[in-house]
Amino acid sequence: MSLAITSGSLSIPATNPAGKTKAEKAAQDFEAVLLGSLLENLQKTFVGASEDGPAGSSSYAQMGTQALASAMSAQGGIGIARLILQQWRQSKVPEVR
Repeated sequence: MSLAITSGSLSIPATNPAGKTKAEKAAQDFEAVLLGSLLENLQKTFVGASEDGPAGSSSYAQMGTQALASAMSAQGGIGIARLILQQWRQSKVPEVR
């Protein structure tokens, strides 16, 4: 694996297209799961139990909620992933790429 520096920018290898370490990806995924749980509970609170709706509608609602949570986390979320990474770095947990 090699990194080439060209005109002040860093070329990221194809095996890691997003340029994130495993720790960053894990922290972001963890935040997405937490946000998904939060959003799902909020949705149930405002909409109520929708067991009388069309078949499969709850599955689509859950998939939409998870997609929203993943998108929010990818854009910075509410900062949980950043806090986890800071704590890992302070604890000197080795990062694996």
